[in-house]
Amino acid sequence: MDSANNNSSNKNRWVILLIVVMVTFMATLDSSIVSVALPVMAKVLNVTSVGVQLVVTSYLIIISATILIFGRLGDILGKTKVFKFGLAVFTLGSLLCGITESLPILVLARVIQAIGAAGFMANTQGIITEVFPTKERGKALGITGTFVALGALVGPPVGGFIVDGLSWEYIFLINVPIGIITLIFAFKLLPKGQITGKGKLDGLGAVLFMVAIVPLFVALGKGQEVGFTQPMILICFLVSIISFITFIMVEKKREHPLLQLDIFKNKLFSLSIFCGFISFVAIFCSIIIQPFYLQDVLEFSPASTGLVLMVYPLVLSVVAPFSGHMSDKLGSEILTFIGLVLTSLGLLLMSTLDEQSSMTSMVSFIVVMSIGNGLFQSPNNSLVMSTVPKDKLGIAGSVNALVRNLGMVCGIALATTILYSRMSYKIGYHVTNYVVGRNDVFIYGMKTVYITAAIICMIGAVLTSLRLFKPKVKLEVITE
Repeated sequence: MDSANNNSSNKNRWVILLIVVMVTFMATLDSSIVSVALPVMAKVLNVTSVGVQLVVTSYLIIISATILIFGRLGDILGKTKVFKFGLAVFTLGSLLCGITESLPILVLARVIQAIGAAGFMANTQGIITEVFPTKERGKALGITGTFVALGALVGPPVGGFIVDGLSWEYIFLINVPIGIITLIFAFKLLPKGQITGKGKLDGLGAVLFMVAIVPLFVALGKGQEVGFTQPMILICFLVSIISFITFIMVEKKREHPLLQLDIFKNKLFSLSIFCGFISFVAIFCSIIIQPFYLQDVLEFSPASTGLVLMVYPLVLSVVAPFSGHMSDKLGSEILTFIGLVLTSLGLLLMSTLDEQSSMTSMVSFIVVMSIGNGLFQSPNNSLVMSTVPKDKLGIAGSVNALVRNLGMVCGIALATTILYSRMSYKIGYHVTNYVVGRNDVFIYGMKTVYITAAIICMIGAVLTSLRLFKPKVKLEVITE
């Protein structure tokens, strides 16, 4: 990026941030808003509840399978160019989702939408890192985290209002005017961007990576329903492992690989990525369990359950920008450590819940867990993006986003597997659902899930403490 363009970008950096967070909010809203409409969509489209889940899973799988590709393209072609392309494709996909009347076409439209989402998600953090100086970078990434939380927060109630007052198609069509307006501002205000990477896209690496990701996500998703020992599930895992090993071998030999493995030689980057994965595994262990506990054990209504579930994103939306700002002042290492310790404590407290637990206690425990996660996420993102050279910002941002999605899926799979295996052990026969009249069985399984999640999170805290108190390696950090 030339000096004039860089100065212009810095002057407009808060407007650029607004464009980026609006797109981030739209994508997060789209993920959370769909779940509310699934029952209605199943009826209207005349498909089963299992079949309509493809609307959700196809979106997640395609984003995860293509996000590294768009991160690499961002480094080759320019992050803002790929960002705008992604926004345009996402808006087109949203339009197609809203005008279809069949499930196969809807799933295809969701695939198009996911490709667009991957395009801009892979490059948002890179754009922020480029236009914000070190002293403001954590704050900017923290504000982005706030809009992620707000998207998750307002999605369910907005989705319910749209489905009740209009029609399910409008949960997608609402993205179209927002997408068009944001795209216009993006063309006018986003910097030209610097083409920092060299070479061309590694096509073989891209194919191998997709072949590794798709069977993995299918196996993790379907394994929760049919069991992880089923032959087809095991075959999916095997294909994924073989493809990933081949992918790594190919990338090592490529002059311009899809994933530059040398970024993992930076211990701070690798540790931050690993701790980010751990945090999402632990948090989604909790997120997937809470609705069942609230509705099946405590017999809360769906509306009351929704109010309780809003506590986590609400707290996160407040804490994330604060922690991002504090990381600019104090450094990110201490905040990530405190965050993981508090998250672990919150998860341990959640493991004490039972049939007699009060609302006050439960909300207090969720707040502790949410504060911990809020303190961790923004500084950790800042660490990830500040420890790689500028010519690798695109791929670093896409790796960070990929790890987030993988952590979510692994957390859900781990929680459901532990829950039902412990419930089966307690009751004496195989169960895959809540057993009416046996709250004690569910509580037994739930406690194990929360304790396991707390231990996983504490491992991350220990690793962070080693980095914090025993720095052994001088690490490259972007300062401009």
